[in-house]
Amino acid sequence: MRDYGKVHTSFWTSKTVRDMSEDCRLLAIYLLSCPHGTIAGVARIPDGYACEDLQWPAVRIQAAFAELQQCGFAYRCDATAWVWITNYFTWNPLENPNQRKAARKIADQVPITCTWLKAFHTDCSALFEVEDKPSWNPFETVSVTLPKPFRNQEQEQEQEKEQETTATSAPEPSIDQPAPTDSPAAPPAGADDVRRCPVGSLVDLYHELMPLNPQVKVLSEARKKAIRARWKEAAQLTARPFGYTTKAQGLAAWRRFFEVCAESTFLTGRAPAAPGKPPFVADIDFIFSPSGFAKTLENKYHREAA
Repeated sequence: MRDYGKVHTSFWTSKTVRDMSEDCRLLAIYLLSCPHGTIAGVARIPDGYACEDLQWPAVRIQAAFAELQQCGFAYRCDATAWVWITNYFTWNPLENPNQRKAARKIADQVPITCTWLKAFHTDCSALFEVEDKPSWNPFETVSVTLPKPFRNQEQEQEQEKEQETTATSAPEPSIDQPAPTDSPAAPPAGADDVRRCPVGSLVDLYHELMPLNPQVKVLSEARKKAIRARWKEAAQLTARPFGYTTKAQGLAAWRRFFEVCAESTFLTGRAPAAPGKPPFVADIDFIFSPSGFAKTLENKYHREAA
């Protein structure tokens, strides 16, 4: 959360601003100075945030956003709730490499499905040395893997360990994933052994497919244990998309699971919040907890789509 926002004095004499309705003008001031704003001129601002801060109903917020977009002051993606103030850098230029680096880091968090992302890259990428992506189309099937945000040393070490083990010898199953060594039906240990949980790959899928949710900064032993437990549990389920016998099948099943989770307004923090409270946003601990996983799989959090 930032401590202040800058509003240039010419804001009040601009013809664009003077032609705005009172609601639209107040929302514009809010975007420039609200605690959710960033140095990159983009921010995720769900209706719940603005409703709470401005004490407006959602319909009033949405009408003001529509007017802001019509006059070109700001663009908002309804699906992701990310907002871009179009001329932000005109009045808030990046002054040094550290600021450019910070702006780029924030810009990289904008979901690839955001409707205004291509225009944003075209207009602003040179300001913080981000390569333009002219071929990107939000209405086509996404074929680009998002950056892996907050990749920490522990995740990298785990992935390296998995690769080294696969290349040199058959891995031994972990304590919470015993291998049925006396069973003739057990799959051979190797690169596609379902008994070995690809923890790092599951975290990467969570980051890729649920970019609006809290990112994993610390991959603790407790989190690894929970992820391994759900991987093992899901392999034995009959409910779609789970019930898999190879690691490749498992990763495909979990990809579909995260895709469905990302469609839930409740799990991704896009559902209206109770007065005085922030909206709920599921983190990786919730999703891989026994209760959270079961309820999500049973569509407890997708009633709004019914």
